[in-house]
Amino acid sequence: MELTESRTVAFIDLGTNSARLMVVKLNPNYSYAVLTRQKEAVRLGEGEFAENLLTTPAIERTVAVVSGMAEIARSFSSVEIIAVATSATRDARNRDDLIHRVREEAGVEIKVISGPEEARLIWLGVSSGVDIDSEKCLFIDIGGGSTEIIVGDQRKAHLLRSLKLGAIRTTNLFIPPDLTGPVPDPVIQMIRKDIRGRASHTVRNIKEFTIQQAFGSSGTISSLEAIVASQKNPLLPHQPGIITIQELRSVVQLLCSLSLHDRRSVNGINPDRADIIVVGGLILETLLELTGITSIQVSSRSLRDGMLVDYLSRIPGFPHAQPMSVRDSSIRLLGRSCHIDESHADHVSCLALSLFDSAKAANLHNLPESAREILLYATYLHDAGQFISFSGHHQHSYYVIMHAPLLGFVEEEILMIALVARYHRKKMPRSKDPGYAQLDNESKQTVKILAQLLRMAENLDRSHDGRVQSASLSSSDQRNAMLSINCRTDCTLEQWAILGDLKSFEQTFARTLLIHISPQNNSSSLPACVKKL
Repeated sequence: MELTESRTVAFIDLGTNSARLMVVKLNPNYSYAVLTRQKEAVRLGEGEFAENLLTTPAIERTVAVVSGMAEIARSFSSVEIIAVATSATRDARNRDDLIHRVREEAGVEIKVISGPEEARLIWLGVSSGVDIDSEKCLFIDIGGGSTEIIVGDQRKAHLLRSLKLGAIRTTNLFIPPDLTGPVPDPVIQMIRKDIRGRASHTVRNIKEFTIQQAFGSSGTISSLEAIVASQKNPLLPHQPGIITIQELRSVVQLLCSLSLHDRRSVNGINPDRADIIVVGGLILETLLELTGITSIQVSSRSLRDGMLVDYLSRIPGFPHAQPMSVRDSSIRLLGRSCHIDESHADHVSCLALSLFDSAKAANLHNLPESAREILLYATYLHDAGQFISFSGHHQHSYYVIMHAPLLGFVEEEILMIALVARYHRKKMPRSKDPGYAQLDNESKQTVKILAQLLRMAENLDRSHDGRVQSASLSSSDQRNAMLSINCRTDCTLEQWAILGDLKSFEQTFARTLLIHISPQNNSSSLPACVKKL
């Protein structure tokens, strides 16, 4: 993406407890200005976690709030509204009801992100606001449905974890709605035991690093710091913006001893958090004790700031731009972890992108640039499943991609990448196939077209030695399409592979495919890809 003129973009973070909006103006001189920040409590996860079902009142509240935020964004002339949903939506069996309602009533497309991706965006948001250079730091974000834990420095996240420990989730599990008095000690002990059990493995991973600083983000941690600051304990002089473990223990003990009514009156607390602040405090206190961290700095930055940094990193010229994007490096890492043939993968990617571009120029499809990127990543990973077994490796590739911690992607993008890779050989998509069946009609057609282009590119490198230098599609009428191939040596095997897959091409593009092979070219140079991992 290039920035040739000012553009306004809005970011919405739909969490378990709150929805947050940030509207940003991007300038051609590679600066930006935040126009507004909004936050509204929606309690989307209230009453959800026992059955993993979003309640009707929670959906109604959320749709109303997101609709209002969308109107605010549009009042600033936002050309794009990027919205992500986290734990409550991620875990809900009826999440499609919410997504559909928001799409229809607010005109906003919500993308559900994974736990590790949520952690990555939080790290991006918080780390971009502090100067830590190469120091290994611990980042903790306590949300309503999950707690994200990261170990990272300025440039890299070394550990990304999302634990099913959230202020709302854990409160719903252990504190009955009718408990309005102080929290009994047996309940406190059960909560601590649950936290230790869920965090134990992650804590062991954290202890492999030498942690030099700790940062806490989220409304829960900010509220705890505000309460600490309001206590004015002469024996524990408070340093603004920092919570020590001693201060935290004192505040948690105080909150547990108070009734719900009295908690709402505590100085520094947001009364709307009075019912979940006890559990939030217990989560933070237990995590600091388990990791041996004695103090934590409170950050006002959060996931939506990470969304902005991630967006800017894809625009050449912005300071946030990286030599290789998180998406590219994540895909490359997975491919290498699966020991793919990188030379073959890169060449097939090059051929596939050439087919995509030429087919679009020939009006065989009208897919957007985002689909081209899906094709690139799927092509690079199409043989990832071979490290399990060559037999059925297309299905293994689908499984590997679906279950890998790919960063920088929303769940639908990962699904589409996995599906395109799955259909690079054997049968083309069928309406009831797992994964494919859950896509909308437009996404199904996109997967079908991309899978066909990948099949052709794979067939054109059947010899795995790059003998097909280039390939392109053209069309002069509504009945036929021409595949032009330039080979540097005999490519009979590749030609036969294409001929064996003519039916799927005809089903996809409603054209008969003709093949033209250029005279052999002894040059060993290969075409340059417009974008190559």
